[in-house]
Amino acid sequence: MREIAGREGWRLVTRRWLKFNLVGVIGIVVQLAALGILVSGLRLNYLAATALAVEAAVLHNFLWHERFTWVDRGRVGLGEAMRRLWRFNLSTGAVSIFSNLVLMRLLVGWARLQYLLANLVAIAACSVINFLLSDRFVFRRQP
Repeated sequence: MREIAGREGWRLVTRRWLKFNLVGVIGIVVQLAALGILVSGLRLNYLAATALAVEAAVLHNFLWHERFTWVDRGRVGLGEAMRRLWRFNLSTGAVSIFSNLVLMRLLVGWARLQYLLANLVAIAACSVINFLLSDRFVFRRQP
């Protein structure tokens, strides 16, 4: 199916971007809560806790993106949903985990920023690239 052009196309992208960010905000809460529990409650190292917290948010976000953000791209069976989850983890998940770990090491380990604040900075830094990966690779239109 051909992409919608012009003003209507921008409206669709804007609407999707807003949905993506709404899901992302809830995912931030999931990630920060997991990070806080893992670091302050369970005393895990902040880098190991960051990787686990990011994966918790990735799984949360995938479910909502599948059913809310990209719902117009068509319902898929379990097999295709699992392939999408795999692509989501390999693309946005990998970008998020790698970027979060690098930025957390720099911001917490080097700059001595508080770990939750540093994590918010890392999340924001990944947002645009994760939207593009999701839109063009994970939830791409089926031929």
